Amino acid sequence: MTSASNQRIAIVSEGIEISIRPCDTLDELHACVGLQKEVWQFPDIDVVPVRMFVVAQKIGGQVIGAFAGDRLAGFVLAIPGAHGTTSYLHSHMLAVLPEFRNLGLGRRLKLAQRDDALLRGFDLIEWTFDPLEIKNAYLNVQKLGAIARRYSIDHYGSSSSPLQGGLPTDRLIAEWWLHSKRVMAAVEGEGLPRINVQKSILVPAAIYEWKKSDAERGRAKSVQLENREALLSAFKAGLSVLGYERDPLGNGAFQLGHWDENLNFIEPIP
Repeated sequence: MTSASNQRIAIVSEGIEISIRPCDTLDELHACVGLQKEVWQFPDIDVVPVRMFVVAQKIGGQVIGAFAGDRLAGFVLAIPGAHGTTSYLHSHMLAVLPEFRNLGLGRRLKLAQRDDALLRGFDLIEWTFDPLEIKNAYLNVQKLGAIARRYSIDHYGSSSSPLQGGLPTDRLIAEWWLHSKRVMAAVEGEGLPRINVQKSILVPAAIYEWKKSDAERGRAKSVQLENREALLSAFKAGLSVLGYERDPLGNGAFQLGHWDENLNFIEPIP
């Protein structure tokens, strides 16, 4: 396995070659700041500043970039955290420019993040994600093998990003257990273990248009509230998000079940 400090992964698609490596210079960290503003359309008050990227580098976090030549196409930012005496990495941001999407770049950035974390002795990476974002949920759960069993209501408070559509910033917490059979199977393309689905929670494909429309935003809010209660209730009953399905119309669905400890290594979170 190659350390992220000298990792070079080439992606060639439609004449595009991209390398994935750590962001080493201050100019590259400034590029991360600019890229997040472009992706999330944040005003300055909500932007993670360059000093935070510098701090992440200095205290054992990660700032890994995807470069098309000298141009930054995407990045992932993580900082160290702890649950009691268990250390882990909290992946705070993953961003890819629109023109470089649908090349599998987000997944490759996460795999580079995992490689580096394993070499440094971490068992767990966590991050938050919006339960209404269908494509991202599919990546996190189905393609990477993360699970979710915690729900945070209005996690970040009010957001100025138009992508949030004025809704509360509800988030699921993804747990990515790096040594688990589940994750290893997912990242190697073998698929996830079979799930005995106890509950399915739908996210309609129209949610994106509803969030954009003043007239339809109430429908998006209703879905968020209904799914919030359904997920909180399921987690309280001991279920976990173990799968995610998408149908031909673009609708998404969380697949929840009881985790079988004999199939995988999943520790409780204090």
